[in-house]
Amino acid sequence: MRRASFEKCRISAIPGIDASFRTPCNRHLFVNFANYARKIHHIINPTFHPPKDFPFPASTAMKNSMNPPAPPPGSTPSQIDGKEFVLLMGLIPALMALGVDSMLPALGAIAADLGEHDPNRRQYIIGVFLLCNGLACLVPGALADRFGRRRVLMACLGAYVACSLGCALVTSFTQLLAARAMMGLACAGLLVLPSAIIRDRFEGDRMARLQSTVSIVFMIVPMIAPTLGQMVLGIASWRWIFSLMAMLGCVIGLWTFLRLPETLRPEYRQPVSLLRVARSMVEITTTRVAVGYTFGMALIQSAMFGYINSSQQLVAEHFGAGPRFPVIFAGMAACMATTNFVNSRIVERFGARRVSHSAVLAFIATSALQLYMASQPHETLWQFVPIMTLNMCLMSFIGANFASIALQPFARKAGAAASSQAFIRMVTAAALGAFIGQSFDGTARPLASALLAAGCGCLALVLFSEKGRLFRRLLPPGTPRPIA
Repeated sequence: MRRASFEKCRISAIPGIDASFRTPCNRHLFVNFANYARKIHHIINPTFHPPKDFPFPASTAMKNSMNPPAPPPGSTPSQIDGKEFVLLMGLIPALMALGVDSMLPALGAIAADLGEHDPNRRQYIIGVFLLCNGLACLVPGALADRFGRRRVLMACLGAYVACSLGCALVTSFTQLLAARAMMGLACAGLLVLPSAIIRDRFEGDRMARLQSTVSIVFMIVPMIAPTLGQMVLGIASWRWIFSLMAMLGCVIGLWTFLRLPETLRPEYRQPVSLLRVARSMVEITTTRVAVGYTFGMALIQSAMFGYINSSQQLVAEHFGAGPRFPVIFAGMAACMATTNFVNSRIVERFGARRVSHSAVLAFIATSALQLYMASQPHETLWQFVPIMTLNMCLMSFIGANFASIALQPFARKAGAAASSQAFIRMVTAAALGAFIGQSFDGTARPLASALLAAGCGCLALVLFSEKGRLFRRLLPPGTPRPIA
């Protein structure tokens, strides 16, 4: 009888308890209430011990909410967290960077071996890859929202390995461009899905901090990839660069298969439809807080792509770096990795908006200085490299923070949102970057002009998204954020 009387006071009788318990704040209050209820019950009747789930019934959603849910279908039983998670999330998109940066020292050898003699046309090996990568970004996010992150990511890794081997077997420049186009399509998921996986687990400034930390790992590859390509050329044909990419893809694929669980909640799965993809694109391009940051980052990224496309001609040939080019490129990438680390340390303290807005203003000032130096009659390598490195470092304070801010309003459709935003960024950046690269005239002026224009355009877009107010912090650190 006593047990039955206590069953009557269980809080499951309160209407709406299951729904309200889903929020972290209410869950904390209810758990405290449970602890106090047990203490009071023990004082009243020390001889009777209520059930462990008192005052919460075992059949309600509250008990399930206090315990981790079972892994979604298709996930592995192992859990990945902490440093291993950051390392894997950085190395997956780094495979795409490897497909770009390891090519840079080999562009001349590839073009000569395949009979292409126009110096600017060799840039297509990079440009076609980046453009097709952007065009395919809409696909993996929609598929990942339906079938889960893990399955789609494994398919993309398999396609990356197959296309790398295909590039190693081509016999003409046209065939190589076609293979690079397919490789760019396959790499879209490697770019999009890590952001969606991170968004599944984190939000707000914490997400921005993790994105920045992941970027540190990502930047390791641009640091070593040109040197790696140069080393391969020293002992073997350029075709072995693609073979090495395939081997590394197999390693990352096995790691992902064994350690990465599914992160998409079952209730967030959504059907695949062209109409839904179109609606997602419309929503992203009409959500004011997201659109300015998405297109603003596309402009900044286009200037970076323009530099990558023409870096071998500009640094190695025009400025006469020659065999020092991979070392110089690695040093610039190392500086970017360092500033990504700094960003990860300060973004939660100062906020993603304050940090990135300050970086955009500094980027414009540095680009103006770079244009002035490029307009001088005899700019040297050691005048160009420090200023360009500073601009690249400022991009580190912009990229991860812009991505986090733009993705924040789309918690329940993070996969589709990440795909749509990556599509906009990559297609815009690849097209403009190819134009900047093809504008190379034997000087650094076209690149410097593009950097300044990109910075000014980015600032205008951010002002649009923020309604003319910079440096705002919408929520202080630790404030719970509602799920969109």
